[in-house]
Amino acid sequence: SGWWHWTLYDIPANVSQLPRGATAKSLPEGTQQGRNDYGSQSLGGACPPAGSPAHRYVFTLHALKVAHLEAPPGASSALLGYLINSNRLASASLTPLYGR
Repeated sequence: SGWWHWTLYDIPANVSQLPRGATAKSLPEGTQQGRNDYGSQSLGGACPPAGSPAHRYVFTLHALKVAHLEAPPGASSALLGYLINSNRLASASLTPLYGR
């Protein structure tokens, strides 16, 4: 499923944007962070190796049939992916490229 830089879940349905520079303290109330592939519960920024081809970064928003995922604190990306896929109604993705 690729490298997970950041996983947010349980974002309230009425939220239409995240604050610029969002951190755990500024996320909408109720929003949870899963454990990313860096091993932390935060955004692991984009940093492809200098001179390598541009990397794809996929941002996906999922509409779920449940208000909250039954996930333990610090859930792994693999577990969250499973829970998201089993509860998904629809999704939309944006895939920019970035290189250094």
